[in-house]
Amino acid sequence: MHTVWKGSISFGLVNIPVKLHAATEDRDIKLRQLHKKCKTPIRYKKTCEHCNEEVTQEDIVMAYEYSPDKFIILDDEEMEKLKKEQEGKAVDIINFVKLEEIDPIYFDRSYYLSPGDGGAKAYALLRQSLSDAKKIGLAKIMIRSKEKLAIIRPYNNTLIMETIHFPDEVRSIEEVPNIPETVDLSKKELDTATLLIDQLTEVFEPEKYTDDYRTALMELIQEKVANETGVESKQADNVVDLMKALEESIKKTKPKKTTSTRKKADTAERKKA
Repeated sequence: MHTVWKGSISFGLVNIPVKLHAATEDRDIKLRQLHKKCKTPIRYKKTCEHCNEEVTQEDIVMAYEYSPDKFIILDDEEMEKLKKEQEGKAVDIINFVKLEEIDPIYFDRSYYLSPGDGGAKAYALLRQSLSDAKKIGLAKIMIRSKEKLAIIRPYNNTLIMETIHFPDEVRSIEEVPNIPETVDLSKKELDTATLLIDQLTEVFEPEKYTDDYRTALMELIQEKVANETGVESKQADNVVDLMKALEESIKKTKPKKTTSTRKKADTAERKKA
């Protein structure tokens, strides 16, 4: 399993070397965009609208737009220094809370934690302590140049870390339009809705749920492949066509009529006249 981060978790005087591994993956079917006319893959280029030219990564600098069309340039050295200052810190567990106190709206991504060299016993200690206390650890971590709030909790026989959003990253419910304040609901309506909920209530078993759209899309793709209905793209060819180049060269080097030839033709025309 690929390691996305190495560091340590500390709580009190206990320090645990750990490795971070992505616990989830995107299983979406990746589709490419082709030019309808020739079936060539579409590519996107970075261009400068002012200079009207394509730019490379070396030509790009990072900036913050503090007012319309006004920017503060942040050079690579400044960004790298700031990044190293933050990444050098261990993941300190700030405090411990109950999992049910955190609303799911705050959750972002999940990562498995594995112990690093010499960290097995401390890892097991934290795992067992959290399980016995029925608490989770609340911590901060720097991942890919962004500081994240995170929780650490037992998951089966491992520790799992889940990044969560900071409060200012969660939009206010006051921004949601057309939310009804109060609506008169009859007892019969509420009882009927409650009965329906009870009838559809089951123990959550994640294995029962599948992505039906993704399955159907893959079946359609496999059917087309089996029926050999695929198309072959025409890759861009930067090699100049040899025959065309030869023909153009012949045209350019073809000798023009000399002056003496033109004079003879004029004399012949006058004699006929």
